Amino acid sequence: MGIQYFEKERLFKLDTPGSSYSIGIIGEENFVAHIYYGRKIKSHQLTYLMGLGEPASVPDENSFDRVTFMGSYPKEYPSHGLGDYKEDAIGIRTKSGHTALKLCYKEHKIYKGKPKLLNLPATFGTKEDCSTLELICEDKLLKIKVILMYNTFENIDVITRSVKIINESETKLYLTKVMSASLDMDNKNFDIITLHGDWARECRINRYPLTMGTHNVNSVCGKTGQQSQPFMAMAAHTTDQNQGEVYAMHLVYSGNFLTQTALEPSGALRFVIGIHPQDFCWKLEENQFFQSPEAVLVYSTKGIGGMTRSLHDLYRKHLIRGAYSNKKRPILINNWEATYFDFNTEKLLAIAREASKLGIEMLVMDDGWFGKRNDDSSSLGDWFVNEDKLPGGLSFLVSEVNKLGMKFGIWMEPEMVSPNSDLYRAHPDWAIAIPGRKAGLRRNQYVLDLSRQEIVDAIYEMISTVLHSANIEYIKWDMNRSLCDLGTLGLPPDRQGELMHRYVLGVYQLQERMTAQFPYLLLENCSSGGGRFDPGMLYYGPQIWTSDDSDAIERLAIQEGTAMLYPLSALGAHISDCPNHITGRSTSFHTRGMVALAGTFGYELDVTKIPKEDKELIPQQINKYHLYNDLVRDGDYYRIASYTDNHTYDCYMVVSKDKKEALVTFIHVVLHPGELIHTICFKGLNPDAEYEIDGENRTYTGEELMYGGYQFNTPWASGDFTGHLIHLSFKK
Repeated sequence: MGIQYFEKERLFKLDTPGSSYSIGIIGEENFVAHIYYGRKIKSHQLTYLMGLGEPASVPDENSFDRVTFMGSYPKEYPSHGLGDYKEDAIGIRTKSGHTALKLCYKEHKIYKGKPKLLNLPATFGTKEDCSTLELICEDKLLKIKVILMYNTFENIDVITRSVKIINESETKLYLTKVMSASLDMDNKNFDIITLHGDWARECRINRYPLTMGTHNVNSVCGKTGQQSQPFMAMAAHTTDQNQGEVYAMHLVYSGNFLTQTALEPSGALRFVIGIHPQDFCWKLEENQFFQSPEAVLVYSTKGIGGMTRSLHDLYRKHLIRGAYSNKKRPILINNWEATYFDFNTEKLLAIAREASKLGIEMLVMDDGWFGKRNDDSSSLGDWFVNEDKLPGGLSFLVSEVNKLGMKFGIWMEPEMVSPNSDLYRAHPDWAIAIPGRKAGLRRNQYVLDLSRQEIVDAIYEMISTVLHSANIEYIKWDMNRSLCDLGTLGLPPDRQGELMHRYVLGVYQLQERMTAQFPYLLLENCSSGGGRFDPGMLYYGPQIWTSDDSDAIERLAIQEGTAMLYPLSALGAHISDCPNHITGRSTSFHTRGMVALAGTFGYELDVTKIPKEDKELIPQQINKYHLYNDLVRDGDYYRIASYTDNHTYDCYMVVSKDKKEALVTFIHVVLHPGELIHTICFKGLNPDAEYEIDGENRTYTGEELMYGGYQFNTPWASGDFTGHLIHLSFKK
């Protein structure tokens, strides 16, 4: 088992294949101290790291300086009001208005397996591959119990954490802050690594030195957002893709979040992650509890790449569920950039007929099929077919598409309502709004109040009706605005601070019910692109639309950042029209195809109108998808070179788990005279094995390719945005 308790030392030790994590119980009052997190060690004799000597000692030995002790010892889950002035992990307010909380160890449980988190997405595992520690703490005066949950995985270098808070008093209690994890540690000359961005520019990697003070990334817009990921890493300054220490946290949640690190003048560092406390206040009556989202902690000695591969393995094996969790996805064509709102049955069938001849496997009908929707000014919430566009309804259209041997998918935005809709006219009170104040519109729409169960039930009935009406096998679930004007008619004044979290729980409930009732359905989440690309949404659907910007060159940076955390199988990636509709850039069909292969792979254009030479490439691209998708979906991802760093080329590769096969993508973004040959050292191969490269008449050893390198030769005057796709396998 990966978790042990040493009674004599009163110490817990959690082990993963490459890391150890230690917690200590100290003093007569049973304070819970963080001892160690880092490279795996055999010894458990680490209590000396708790800093119990000068200048502070345990209060039962040195009562005259209790506050100094409370502010200096490294805490496992820090609270407020007793002398620790650093960032706390939990905030409360009692009925009497007090905010101080004293959490001390009471008891613990260690067992095999991993329990579910009530109404929340979380990683899962069996008794064979997971172990759990429940560290039960209490404030005896306030009668508050806090259960700190830790999970280890048999073959992955991650630890997951979550928190359950139980009010065992006879009076109400308010939670004003609940972090999922906190980590006290020493500064090791760290850099901070985060992901930032905007619409059509998601997940750009940001790295900078840790300096004195507080650093955070966050979202307060009701979803995770394009601006940042619920993620932060601390990496030693010398760490790169291949070597060096990395400590990272990632939150399995889809709403407001905060991940923050604060460096003290003493060199002490506190690293926290959880729900953002802004607009959060949760009322707990007696015997009620609150469950936090789950945090994923990663420690790597193999650089950023080691962190990446641990997260990929965790999410593929222990987060993504359903029929498509480990299955090739159908190659789809989406009509959005082909038609926008201007389509009808015949236009869609014309695209489908041509697509089916080329080997495309699914037609996805995007926005504009319902109500009276011919632009974005109406009809969200009116989830019935626009018969003017689709005579015969969904049943006829889907039947005709199925006759072509293709599957059918549909776009919906269930969380939203248009002011100009039958639903809003019937239920204006269903939108999130502050009574007496006109709520703000974005994209001509309001947000439905999914904190209210009756609204969740009504919207689910609409979704279910649509999915029952025809053989629909895919849904693109969109969310095209953030939350504001925060007010709900479903909660009293002292519980309005529950709205944002309850909204997220409502979304989770809708998707949980849908995937349970329609288990064959392929769900792709979307929020104006990657505005809600997070582990929480990945629990319900195995893929997420990475960005509305499908320009191949922009996608290099977007997909680089996204793939730093998420497996390639989760990245929605399409070959789109040219010139690109967002950037106006023209990129070859060949290069667009190579970039899209590093994701779910599909098309977003009108195949009845593209040039003949491009159309002829589609069957070749589809053949490559079928040849390589098992490798791309399941293999180990290695980032070799970044165009955002060198401003010339981009290179990444995927290696099968048994190291018998690899796929290398090299994109020569900007061609400079005299820089036609680039020698690239591959990664992850078996150094002693001999490899063949498709189309070449020689073999290479793994060590030749990893240490000597492979030369990519770009022809003279071939222009920008060219690419190479190299497939190698064990010599036969």
